[in-house]
Amino acid sequence: MATPVHAPTLVIVCYRPRPGCGARLEALCREHVPALRGLGLVTDRPETLMRSADGSVVEVFEWASAAAIELAHHHPDVQALWAALEDVCTQGTLRELTEAAEPFATFTALG
Repeated sequence: MATPVHAPTLVIVCYRPRPGCGARLEALCREHVPALRGLGLVTDRPETLMRSADGSVVEVFEWASAAAIELAHHHPDVQALWAALEDVCTQGTLRELTEAAEPFATFTALG
């Protein structure tokens, strides 16, 4: 069943830090959802940030709607933040993380 266009959508993102960029990646991730929330693009559901054993950062948050996702892809403030993230990381997938193979995937909380 398709998600209604105005329904909130949970997402899980995996960021793999570029060499020497782990601390900057974590700092940018702490700014990411608050910036999106300030623009009304995500819900008030608390986001979760965690680190995998390989140093990847996993972020879980809730977009306000499909329309909000589309708007984010055209908003200059969001584009600037995403460009900064691209400078310090690449995006991976959950299945690339060792933890994803476990029935109870365990990560380190990032606050």
